[in-house]
Amino acid sequence: MAFHVEGLIAIIVFYLAILFVGIWAAWKTKNSGSDVDRSEAIIVGGRDIGLLVGGFTMTATWVGGGYINGTAEAVYVPGCGLAWAQAPIGYALSLVVGGLFFAKPMRSKGYVTMLDPFQQIYGKRMGGLIFIPALMGEMFWAAAIFSALGATISVIIDVNINISVIISALIAILYTLVGGLYSVAYTDVVQLFCIFLGLWISAPFAMSHPAVTDIGYTAVHTVFQEPWLGSIKASDIYKWLDDFLLLMLGGIPWQAYFQRVLSSSSATYAQALSFLAAFGCLVMALPAILIGAIGASTAWNQTEYGDLDPKKKNESDMILPIVLQYLCPVYISFFGLGAVSAAVMSSADSSILSASSMFVRNIYQLSFRQSASDKEIVWVMRITIFVFGASATAMALLAQSVYGLWYLSSDLVYIIIFPQLLCVLFIKGTNTYGAIAGYFFGLILRITGGEPYLRLHPLIFYPGWYQDDGLYYQRFPFKTLAMLTSFITNTGVSYLAKYLFESGTLPPKLDFLDAVVAKYSKENMDKTTLVKSDNIVLNELTPVNPRHSLTLSSTFTNKEAFSDIDSSPEVSIEEDN
Repeated sequence: MAFHVEGLIAIIVFYLAILFVGIWAAWKTKNSGSDVDRSEAIIVGGRDIGLLVGGFTMTATWVGGGYINGTAEAVYVPGCGLAWAQAPIGYALSLVVGGLFFAKPMRSKGYVTMLDPFQQIYGKRMGGLIFIPALMGEMFWAAAIFSALGATISVIIDVNINISVIISALIAILYTLVGGLYSVAYTDVVQLFCIFLGLWISAPFAMSHPAVTDIGYTAVHTVFQEPWLGSIKASDIYKWLDDFLLLMLGGIPWQAYFQRVLSSSSATYAQALSFLAAFGCLVMALPAILIGAIGASTAWNQTEYGDLDPKKKNESDMILPIVLQYLCPVYISFFGLGAVSAAVMSSADSSILSASSMFVRNIYQLSFRQSASDKEIVWVMRITIFVFGASATAMALLAQSVYGLWYLSSDLVYIIIFPQLLCVLFIKGTNTYGAIAGYFFGLILRITGGEPYLRLHPLIFYPGWYQDDGLYYQRFPFKTLAMLTSFITNTGVSYLAKYLFESGTLPPKLDFLDAVVAKYSKENMDKTTLVKSDNIVLNELTPVNPRHSLTLSSTFTNKEAFSDIDSSPEVSIEEDN
């Protein structure tokens, strides 16, 4: 098998640059704060990530291999086109919504991970349940990134894609393992700069290749395939809306996002980072869209690629590196491909660190080893980074479509975690009973709706379903239905349980989860173990006990979530007593 020496050199140069920055960031981690805060510095970077670095790292969290390769793939694939490339707008809007409503209450409370408020309000058992879809989401996402990265490298130096996936994963795991959030954040700056230069420099050269027809003409006319602008059929409108809402709202409750929010130096900075990242996502999607359009406008039999186009060779998911490899001059091609291959690690490392952070803090430390030393926590985190990275790599080797994994990664997060996050932050009175009921109702509705990518046949056939090539597809927006059902079930069951116990209809001894009466609750966690911040007032450090004087309207409106100003300590103590 012939190696492309120039491409190999380009990859080595860019990887060395990334590793150098990662090692430097690891050194910075060791010299930030006291030794006692070492584990927290790895998770949230000592909460001193500035606006510039924070904006870059939050943008790079989304703009990785799945984002650019998936967007180019969607634009290129006949029958999809730009109309179905929803990720750029969907994830940009998710950052805007997250910045407007979620960043401030999460950062002002001084949490360390996204799971902290769940364990604080619902207890550690429910926190463990929420961890499952959160972990699966991060793993699916990282697998999509590694799959894209392996495909890119296999095009550059003509090696087996499995080998390239494994090598790429080891590189990302290495610098994440040694430096934590600092390594991830500062390498993100380099990676985003690389991807910006690599794509924007390469696109004009690819567009000017003799085999490429004017993309303005192929946008609306059929030349080599259907127009790349694509279209949305009337029968697919609800499916399109379902997928779009999944990306927009399902893009919020991710530890990778909240890790940046919680690492910012203030709540205001956290909001600003979200808005900057939304703009960055849109800007970085433009060259990927252009490359997908170029791929759809190319007579591939006039290039060295061969007589068949990438679609017929089942290589649509590699359209971006294929365009750069075969339609650009050699020196531009290898610069662009080398930069992109280094840059697409920017999301995978974030997901691995996010999954490890949640496990170590919310499962290992707060649930099993509250007395664990800082050194022990650091070592457990290193082990879990390696384990989760290896798991994501294994899934990447089985991936069929980057975009397919992308959607799967948001499914569980959208249907299960998003409604739970809404309840725990903004709706007073929700409790563990409602959370568990909403969790399983949403999960059941999602599973019974089927999943073509997993060849899982549906048990519930919603209106508009159809069968194609032995697989069942749903046009009905059943994912959004499952999410809304989970939300309504959570609030309804929570208020019902609250009424039954507080009215005396059910005796306190039946409150086996200690979620409502909570008189001598061992389940509610001491908030001092969840929050480490000098500006947390006394009423935020007391156990979560029921408030019997709440009215119906105040039960379903959590106004404090929008404000940094809480009630005085004396008032809180009186209420709790």
